[in-house]
Amino acid sequence: MTVPITSVRQSALRTLSAAGAATGQLVGGLGTATLALGVLVLLAVAAVTAPAGVGLLLAPVVLRALHALARRERERLSSRGPEIIPPDPPPTRLRPALADATTRRELRWLARHATLGLLLGLLGLLLPVSAVRDTTFPLWWRLVPEGVTSTSIGIGTAEAWPDAVAVGLLGLGWTAILLGLGPGMARLQAGPARRLLAAGPETDLSLRVAELTATRAAALDAHATELRRIERSLHDGAQNRLVSVTVLLGAARRMAARDPAGADELLERAQSAAEQALAELRAVARGILPPVLADRGLAGALSGLAADCGVPCRVAADVPERCAASVEATAYLVVAEALTNIAKHSGAGRATVTVRARGGRLRLVIEDDGRGGADEGGGSGLTGIRRRVAAHDGTLRLDSPPGGPTTLEVDLPCGR
Repeated sequence: MTVPITSVRQSALRTLSAAGAATGQLVGGLGTATLALGVLVLLAVAAVTAPAGVGLLLAPVVLRALHALARRERERLSSRGPEIIPPDPPPTRLRPALADATTRRELRWLARHATLGLLLGLLGLLLPVSAVRDTTFPLWWRLVPEGVTSTSIGIGTAEAWPDAVAVGLLGLGWTAILLGLGPGMARLQAGPARRLLAAGPETDLSLRVAELTATRAAALDAHATELRRIERSLHDGAQNRLVSVTVLLGAARRMAARDPAGADELLERAQSAAEQALAELRAVARGILPPVLADRGLAGALSGLAADCGVPCRVAADVPERCAASVEATAYLVVAEALTNIAKHSGAGRATVTVRARGGRLRLVIEDDGRGGADEGGGSGLTGIRRRVAAHDGTLRLDSPPGGPTTLEVDLPCGR
């Protein structure tokens, strides 16, 4: 009996999660659909006033707004699903744009997103509100003034308990529609963008292929570097300690009969060497995948790093859900390396770590008020940080002018 109940619970959780994600996508699409409607109106104004010459002046503005909105939609959808490979930058001058295939596809997407996308976005916003409002109506219907419409669709008034219960059943219907049709509505809203805003067959993807090849090489290089670091740590540290323990124990055993005091001293030294070896093994294990991440999550782990930093450090974390373990480990090690650099080299009086997870991306910002002048080629560990970030197809930006302050920004995909 346990297996079916567990299966039903998991199925319900998956349905709720899918509906919640779909609602977020629909509401996010509502934002870009509203902007698309504005651009569409501006486009119509430019077309109507073109004979008078005003539209010709508006054309570059409209084209830039169109391309910027299309780029924003690609980024939004790429953060919530498969990446949309962008085409080559389209022209912003009227004559080349009329013959440009990318611009024509963006115009087709604009018309669909400003109409159907806007409607679906409104439904994604109103359905949850209506579901909550009508489902809970029986709890507060007596507080509604007499004669006021009872349902969220503006029909009917509740004069007795049966009427209030009927409104509650309507709310359950809204909930069923949201759970059953929400994911399909989100796919329908995103479909035109995924078809029309992706790079067409005429686009040269060699640059993207080269970028992915470089990212793969960086990932392999980072992996090899990490293996060498672990091997050196084990060989130069823990292994030597354990050899010392073995030698001391052998000497103590031979001295036990004739010199008990000397044997005790050797055993004490062996115990000290074993404890040091254990501490070094723990340090190596933490460098591979810090256990504090599993115990406390990324926000708690970063708070622990800030507490141990040699410079007063404040952490502002907004990570509502867990990222992939490898991404969290990379974020942790990036912050650890950055705070170590700040404590050793910056002369800073304070540091700040900000971490935000939004739209499938994890963004880290590490700031300090030190002397600045950080250089990746100066052996500060920034090259290793960049390799770790590139291994996840992330980005790193360093701003460290002489005299400070220094800002390190890292953007990683949260991929699970």
